Amino acid sequence: MQYRTLGRTGVQVSTLALGAMNFGAIGRTTQEEATALVDAALEAGVNLIDTADWYGEGQSEEMVGKAIAGRRDDIVLATKATMPMGERNRQGGSRRWLFTALDDSLRRLGVDHVDLYQMHRWDPTTSDEETLSALTDLQRAGKIRYFGSSTFPAYRIVQAQWASREHRLSRYVTEQPSYSILQRGIESHVLPVTEEYGMGVLAWSPLASGWLSGAVRKGRDVATHRSAVLPERFDPSQPHNQARYDAVERLAEVADEAGLTLIQLALGFVTTHPAVTAALIGPRTPEHLRSQLAAADTVLSADVLDAIDEIVAPGTDLAPGEKFDTPPALLDASLRRRRH
Repeated sequence: MQYRTLGRTGVQVSTLALGAMNFGAIGRTTQEEATALVDAALEAGVNLIDTADWYGEGQSEEMVGKAIAGRRDDIVLATKATMPMGERNRQGGSRRWLFTALDDSLRRLGVDHVDLYQMHRWDPTTSDEETLSALTDLQRAGKIRYFGSSTFPAYRIVQAQWASREHRLSRYVTEQPSYSILQRGIESHVLPVTEEYGMGVLAWSPLASGWLSGAVRKGRDVATHRSAVLPERFDPSQPHNQARYDAVERLAEVADEAGLTLIQLALGFVTTHPAVTAALIGPRTPEHLRSQLAAADTVLSADVLDAIDEIVAPGTDLAPGEKFDTPPALLDASLRRRRH
């Protein structure tokens, strides 16, 4: 396992990190299975575990807490807030909610602090000063060591960095964006910004929701967990999906020629980018975990990276409609028309 410094924090984290979204109801994972995944990941050298209050409405945090009991100090523990956890004020980036949300997360995790507290999404209803002030106070109280953003548009990352300086508050030290060979849009805007500000980057969905797992191939029935939940994302009649099927076939050939599995190619691609600190893997089974840990020391040559660029051009998203950092005004007509 390789290790890198998380931004400018001085904290060393493994280049493959364990994402716990599939712990519990979302991935139909039991506590015993979740603990076995944590055990195997830690034994392999993984030292960062990432979860969120929203995963299974707190179930993932509870399962992570039980799985790490007795070895908290060996783990860089990360969780998130802002996604809806109930009605009205139980969401977002307000001081009122973040103080409550963090206490709830600490209780579920069975710890007195988390190492990294991330804003799961940008909250357009709350000012940067409000959120950063709350996070700074939670940091000073010792409940969080650092805080970061997740899936923020590039311009919001810049705005938050400016706000922290303007108001003399602590800043976001990490960003957690979606990034894979098939979704490379952040190369053109987010990653240059994170490099500029020295932020750590924890890339989620490096296997593109299973497209790069080897289980999704042209002419075969798709029977992945994700395809059962979101079948439209694998429908070959959709042009953007057909583009992904075509790309996967060509990428599989590149992997074969390099003596790698498709998973190794995909994870190696993400961790090779100089702006990326770690790729978040989200296994549901020990078999998934073993196949992904096999990429821990994968280093892609320049020839292989050039071949990937020929298939999916740098800065290109093959499924732009599945982006999660689209400015809200492009999704909500009322925001485009502003207030009357």
